[in-house]
Amino acid sequence: MSKMKAKKKYAFEPDYAVAPGETLSEVMHSLDMNQKDLAKRLEMTEQSLIRIFKGDQPISYTTANRLELVTRVPARFWNNLEAEYREQLAKIEERERLANSIEWLKTIPVKELVDRGCLDAQPDKVSQLREVLKFYGVGSVSAWDGIWDVPAIAARRSPCFETHPGIASAWIRQGELQAHEDECQPYNKARFKEALKQIRGLTSETAEVFEPEMKRLCSEAGVAVAFVREMKKVPWSGATKWLTPNKAMIWLCLRGKGEDKFWVSFFHEAGHVLHDSKKDLLINDGRHDDPREVRADDFASEILIPAKHNAIIPKLRSRAEVIQLANDLGIAPGILVGRYQFLTKKWHFFKDLIRPLQWAEDE
Repeated sequence: MSKMKAKKKYAFEPDYAVAPGETLSEVMHSLDMNQKDLAKRLEMTEQSLIRIFKGDQPISYTTANRLELVTRVPARFWNNLEAEYREQLAKIEERERLANSIEWLKTIPVKELVDRGCLDAQPDKVSQLREVLKFYGVGSVSAWDGIWDVPAIAARRSPCFETHPGIASAWIRQGELQAHEDECQPYNKARFKEALKQIRGLTSETAEVFEPEMKRLCSEAGVAVAFVREMKKVPWSGATKWLTPNKAMIWLCLRGKGEDKFWVSFFHEAGHVLHDSKKDLLINDGRHDDPREVRADDFASEILIPAKHNAIIPKLRSRAEVIQLANDLGIAPGILVGRYQFLTKKWHFFKDLIRPLQWAEDE
């Protein structure tokens, strides 16, 4: 098979609109009529007919039906011409409006989103801007501002939203789109707690096993889990938000690429779902100046390795001891190593037991 790639074809988008009156005028002349004669047959004034010719007055359904009788051209033909004309006028007006917002496009990581398959590349900036707005599900840049540039948003606590709102919002939006495709059951707190116990038992499994299973368990409890690849300048490990009163979502990435950090991040976000307000978007950027983040950290730590074991963990002296204790606790050895390193500050000890995680496309 040839390795030559076919160039992407773009739909032709004219920057003008042809009024249906022009076609009507041609039909009128083909029937050897003049304006006065046609207006009389249609029972309308010549002034109204002239406005239709110019496109200033639309062809109504009533006029289209009368045109069918007078010209023998079906009413649906005139109706379709009118609809296409008005649609094209609206597109031209929209392009003129969007052209004034091109500068905003520079704040959005368009190329990266195209590379990820989130956006289709477009032949010009206005078309690309329209594609970006579609990605965000908004009709204008001002509408985007109203959603993503609101000072009251909890995510504003993360400096990243102050310095790189376009990139930050792009990461969040990718997760939202994944979550919208997850037809979760209505949220059930008791079922979610039970799901977390089962997911904890999956930590020793490979990603190929635990990823679909954790998504299924969470979905059945009313929580959508989205995996979104890291983006530069967005130093987040995860996030939590309620999409509806009955559907929560958790964003996860592989920042740090170690299973210990991944699982702490997941259970951290799960803690937000269980304990915090349904109104806020909560970002895990590693800061600890928010009591909700501290509480979520404590929840993750306790569910993975209860604090009562902290006294014995620093005394571990061999890989065999680490593996044995991890098996006794029912968790992956790498998670136990993460706790050991945190408690002892010996960041290189047993690090070979922490399994790295990577995106499938990087394998």
